[in-house]
Amino acid sequence: MELFELIFTGLIIYLLYKFVVDLVMPVSKATSQMKNKITDFQRMQQEEMRRQQAAAQSHNTQQAPKASARPSNDDYIDFEEVK
Repeated sequence: MELFELIFTGLIIYLLYKFVVDLVMPVSKATSQMKNKITDFQRMQQEEMRRQQAAAQSHNTQQAPKASARPSNDDYIDFEEVK
């Protein structure tokens, strides 16, 4: 009976080892890789947003604001109401 218990215990240990090595470790590795990729993607998005904001700010500072300028007649389009 002791031999049977030893073989059974060895089989259970082997199956647990195979389960951990074949399933748990690859899932853990894939999860950490996905987390790293998501973090990298978010960092790239933040950098791109900063670049766009800097470009927009530099574009706005290059344009000289019109001091108390009134809109000219060219800015308006006359229209007739159609009934």
